[in-house]
Amino acid sequence: MNFSEVFKLSGLLCKFSPNGKYLASCVQYRLVVRDVHTLQIVQLYTCLDQIQHAEWSADSLFILCAMYKRGLVQVWSLEQPEWHCKIDEGSAGLVASCWSPDGRHILNTTEFHLRITVWSLCTKSVSYIKYPKACQQGISFTRDGRYMALAERRDCRDHVSVFVCSDWQLLRYKILLYSLDGRLLSTYCAYEWSLGIKSVDWSPSSQFLAIGSYDGKVRILNHVTWKMITEFGHLATINNPKIVVYKEAEKSSRLALGYNSFPQLRAIGTLPSAESKYEIASMPVSLQILKPVADRANPKIGVGTMAFSSDNYFLATKNDNVPNAVWIWDVQKMRLFVVLEQLSPVRSFQWDPQQPRLAICTGSSKVYLWSPAGCVSVQVPGEGEQQGFSTRAQGRRRVILTVHPQHLWASRLFPVHVTSPPPIVAGMGEEVAPSDGRQRWGCASPLAHPCTQVIWGYIHLVTLTFNLMTTCLSPGDFQVLSLCWHLNGDSIALLSKDHFCLCFLETEGVRTTFGQLGDHT
Repeated sequence: MNFSEVFKLSGLLCKFSPNGKYLASCVQYRLVVRDVHTLQIVQLYTCLDQIQHAEWSADSLFILCAMYKRGLVQVWSLEQPEWHCKIDEGSAGLVASCWSPDGRHILNTTEFHLRITVWSLCTKSVSYIKYPKACQQGISFTRDGRYMALAERRDCRDHVSVFVCSDWQLLRYKILLYSLDGRLLSTYCAYEWSLGIKSVDWSPSSQFLAIGSYDGKVRILNHVTWKMITEFGHLATINNPKIVVYKEAEKSSRLALGYNSFPQLRAIGTLPSAESKYEIASMPVSLQILKPVADRANPKIGVGTMAFSSDNYFLATKNDNVPNAVWIWDVQKMRLFVVLEQLSPVRSFQWDPQQPRLAICTGSSKVYLWSPAGCVSVQVPGEGEQQGFSTRAQGRRRVILTVHPQHLWASRLFPVHVTSPPPIVAGMGEEVAPSDGRQRWGCASPLAHPCTQVIWGYIHLVTLTFNLMTTCLSPGDFQVLSLCWHLNGDSIALLSKDHFCLCFLETEGVRTTFGQLGDHT
């Protein structure tokens, strides 16, 4: 272990440059810069008063010397020794000085922490930041140098504000709208001083821009003036009788007994205990709320997912602190239309590219479909692997449709034939003969809600075929984590962690009491 000779030093001010090439030391009012390897003096600078603080810039090209007693800061350049800069805070005084991460701005804190003055060495511009809190470490920068966190004391309360280092303005979440030729058309900011925009979605016609925010609201802007035309709030309690709430529930064991007469369903590994159905909830309805963890980043709050239907009629949203619910809004009437509450948190949803039909997955072994005619819950056949080869297993199934009477005439997509009384659930089980004498798969199990009715035409109409490129085993093996529609709207790709399968929505011709309806999906 070797030692160098002893050099003079004042105020314990001795610092290596960030690039490791130089060593700066202060001797009263002199700044000495030495080469690290030879300890020879590279530069010698003389300041106006005794140096009380010295600091290198991040690129090791500049070094500042602060003289708090006189309210002065002097900046020196290693590459251009003849260049220097003097900053005088005057009567405001000086208690702290530091570099910004880019090495081209200096932040000076005045006496009594009245403000922070940001001096630019390049443009000679000055910016002011009010209300810094008097504490040991009240400023911190991100690693990439883009943002600065500052502890503030305003209105007798402590705050942490985030500033953008490019313009030293508060970080505000706002939308900037540009034309294709680069012109700034408009800017929009829903509110200030809080987490702001979380998601954005254009309507297919480009007439509306939906902005989801951390406050749990969706704001709709028009394309003419770019002003807000309405605001959608996601309330945890719904008591409006005009809003229909479909609630997922597990099937009863009585309904499951009907599976024993269908060996084909047992062959593809579908057990009734894993299936579910939708029920229409009575008002008021209280949705399950997830309380966010306050001390963690990226809190589970706000509207994180939105999507317009292909025909511009509906907007589907998800509020992250109500994870089990999907809100569907009527864009024409600008009001809430339907709420779907699932048993598990919603992982993903996507609209059919051809018609207003929404597919939802929750990470379970089911896929859910909603349209203005109603909603269904479908169990996906389980999957597994066989050693040496793969087989193709197909399962065809009829599904339950739950529909509210006020939506019977709202749908132009699906033919409907209402049978009433008594209200029953149509599903896979014993065969029930409707009034027209044609056989349908159904079950005479009454619904809990008296308004729900059977839609015979739809039950005959909807047939889902699942194709798995592996051997089908037990239910629940295939957990649908995400999904995507084919552009024709006739099939859905269901994605699990290690596999995927295709769900085909077959087309059948149907005749109902409305006459010949032709082919519908």
